[in-house]
This record gives sequence, structure tokens and C-alpha cells, in this order.
Amino acid sequence: MALIQPLEWRYATKKFDASKKLSAGQLENLLDAVRLAPSSFGLQHYRILVIEDAGLREQLKAAAYNQSQITDASQLIVFAAETKINEAYVEKYVDLLAKERNTERANLEPFEKTMIATVNHRAEDQRVAWAHKQAYLALGVLLTAAAEAGIDACPMEGFEAGKFDEILGLSEKGLTATVIAPIGFRAEDDAYAHFAKVRKPKEELFIRL
Repeated sequence: MALIQPLEWRYATKKFDASKKLSAGQLENLLDAVRLAPSSFGLQHYRILVIEDAGLREQLKAAAYNQSQITDASQLIVFAAETKINEAYVEKYVDLLAKERNTERANLEPFEKTMIATVNHRAEDQRVAWAHKQAYLALGVLLTAAAEAGIDACPMEGFEAGKFDEILGLSEKGLTATVIAPIGFRAEDDAYAHFAKVRKPKEELFIRL
């Protein structure tokens, strides 16, 4: 399987080479891949911020325990969950479905009703938790696509989400930070690049029934 080798190669990069940047084409290819990530009902319950501004990243670094990846990577990707998953959100998605699939909106009513029932069955905090889970699916696609392209990344939960929300103005956008991932190219002296990858043996990880 061709994907195994890139996954063996990748690791959570601790030190990026600040002098190396993704080309415009490399970045767009990654974003195209993430756009195609799966999500529950296809609702894409999140937005994705692509941050390059140096001053903004310095502010975010302070809210991420001064981890150097925030400022040294080529870009910082912030996955932010939607906080207003409601009937209007579903209706907007169904409008897009009808347009993209060239079908009458009435044909999608059963699907729409199912989605609305699912949303209404959840309390507001449960909807946000649901959205956070979907954002992690998109993160997984980013990490895999980056590895396949020979681009380094580092999934990070070590940051203060409330401060990220404040710095980025996410609350006003109906969003809240979920997880972040700097992307770029590893520094030659990042010792972590040479550590053996340690995972559970297959017989311990997989339960076959």
C-alpha cells in the first residue's frame, strides 16, 4: 500500500525550518484535500483558518505556551467548530446540495428532516461537541495528505482555546477553536525526526471478531 511509507515517514514535527515555505500550489493541494474530508451528513461543522501573518502568529504563540512551531512553520492551520448548528445551518446545506446535484429541493426533504431531527435532538453543548469531532476528521485528512506530499505537520492541542477565540475573533463568527496544525518542513536538527515510530502491535491494537 503506497500510503504506508509516507505514514511511516511523518511525525509530529517539533522544530520547523523557518526558511522553508510551501509553494502556493502545495498549499492549495492540501486545502483541496481537506475540503474533501468526510463529516457527519456532509455538514462540515467547522471552518478552517490558514494563518500566515507573522504578527498574528506571535500573539497566538503566547496563547500556545510559546511553542516555536506556531511561528516557525510555513502556515498555521486552525480548525474551528461551528457553534450555531441549527435548522438554518441545515437548510443552507440542503440549498447547496440541491444546487450542486441539480435536483429539486423537494427531493431532499426526507434527508433534510432527518438532519434537522438529529440536530434538534442535541442540546447546544452537544452540537458543539459534535462539531469538534468532525473537525478532527478534517485534521486526519490534513495530516495524511501532508505526509503523502512530503510536507511536515504537527497536530497540537496544547493551546488556550479561549485566547485563540479572542485573538482570532472566532466567537463573533460563531466559531470556537478545536485543534491546530502548523505545516511546513522539518528542521535538520529536529531530534524527533530520528526517533523510531512506536505503535501498539497489531495483535494488541485490533480486535477481530
